[in-house]
Amino acid sequence: MSQSVLQSGKLFIGKSTKSEYLDLKFANRHGLITGATGTGKTVTLQGLAEAFSAQGVPVFAADIKGDLSGIAAVGEPKDFLVKRASEVGLDGDWNQQAFPTIFWDVFGASGHPIRATVLDMGPLLLSRLLELNETQEGVLNIAFRVAADEKMPVLDLKDLRALINSVAERSKELMSKYGNVATTSVGSIQRRLLVLEEQGADMFFGEPALDIMDFMRVAPDGRGVISILAADKLMEKPRLYSTFLLWMLTKLWQTLPEAGDLPKPKLVFFFDEAHLLFTDAPKALLERIEQIARLIRSKGVGVYFITQNPMDVPNTISAQLGNRVQHALRAFTPQEQKAVKTAATTFRKNPDLDTEKVIMEMKVGEALVSTLENKGEPSMVQRTLIRPPEGRVGPVTADERQSVIEYSPVYGKYEETVDRESAHEMLTKRTEAAAQQAGAGEGGGGWGDIIFGGGAPATKGGKRQPAGMGEMIGKELQRSVSRTVATTIKNIILGSLKGRR
Repeated sequence: MSQSVLQSGKLFIGKSTKSEYLDLKFANRHGLITGATGTGKTVTLQGLAEAFSAQGVPVFAADIKGDLSGIAAVGEPKDFLVKRASEVGLDGDWNQQAFPTIFWDVFGASGHPIRATVLDMGPLLLSRLLELNETQEGVLNIAFRVAADEKMPVLDLKDLRALINSVAERSKELMSKYGNVATTSVGSIQRRLLVLEEQGADMFFGEPALDIMDFMRVAPDGRGVISILAADKLMEKPRLYSTFLLWMLTKLWQTLPEAGDLPKPKLVFFFDEAHLLFTDAPKALLERIEQIARLIRSKGVGVYFITQNPMDVPNTISAQLGNRVQHALRAFTPQEQKAVKTAATTFRKNPDLDTEKVIMEMKVGEALVSTLENKGEPSMVQRTLIRPPEGRVGPVTADERQSVIEYSPVYGKYEETVDRESAHEMLTKRTEAAAQQAGAGEGGGGWGDIIFGGGAPATKGGKRQPAGMGEMIGKELQRSVSRTVATTIKNIILGSLKGRR
């Protein structure tokens, strides 16, 4: 890359009337990339991911259409890319290269499997995933509390199913300590779990669980490793997609130590199709998202939301997004016109630009850019030509993807599932033990059994046979003898006591 556009501690974004940068020390203040379909958001995302990697910052990004996978392959010097490199000042120093990449896939088909335990997901996110109402969520909370109190690991969906069934069967016993467990709610939860399994989500729950530090690797050459999540199939289940990414942010927030202000982030997280995170989200979930966005930056993590409309992001979250790239928007409807005005007002005004007008007339690969500078204030918005990526623009082939997977530093770590003893096995053993104890109590023979041959009822082919006349007479005699023996023993004891007097 040309020295004329490189500055220490800054990422080159593109060129307006001057070179535009993102200061690495403010990169953990989060960001927003918006624009209509086909305006260049994915290419902007790829360019930023490459720039962070070149500075030694690990990156995680969801690949919605498969195009972002090209970052793992050497780029091609296509004419429009060469022209753009020259226009922004890269000239002959623009180099086509592949970047260190690890592919991930919740379903394990296009990358290393990603798994989490049910316990890690927690009742709040799981309720969101299952679309539970308040009463059903309460039952799920009770189930998690019972599992914690009784020290039962809840790792996969069969564990959760067994736990929910156990809580339902013990509802009267548990009521005084945990509260009411509604039978109808239990049935609803089990049905939702069945739907989740049919969607393939059961592949996500289990062990080995993801080690979040595998997203924070640095390659031997000092570049940050770029983790690409294959999200094309995951996007067919948008609730699973958004909940999964929110779980990842929560995991990072809970795992990483406080870092304070750093010269560069520990990790940058790109959340594509971010509107799915906020659609129909209950208040408790929005509060969790706001809390994470506010606090995770102190852990050294920057979060960048990518969506079509800036109004997709709630104001409480949007207010925390300091670095912004706005591609073109269309304004054919009143709602779209409102979105354009909203986007224009989020930028620090530039007296030389009619921001609202520019948003609607920008070409592909152009964007309005404003980043944090100096002491953390937003820079004046600029109409900017975005720099071209150095990796391939477009997807890798199936063979190229497989090669990257097999040479990955985590290859073999997550491929095989582990099924250790957990709630399902523990509850099964508990049920079997209770059944054996009950059987021993009911099947123990007395003197009548010995004398008359009583005991377990006759069976044929595993089925109980109707009692015959002889068996009925025998049982009646058995009861009569038992009463006689009991009376005799009672008289002997009473006679002995009277004799002592």
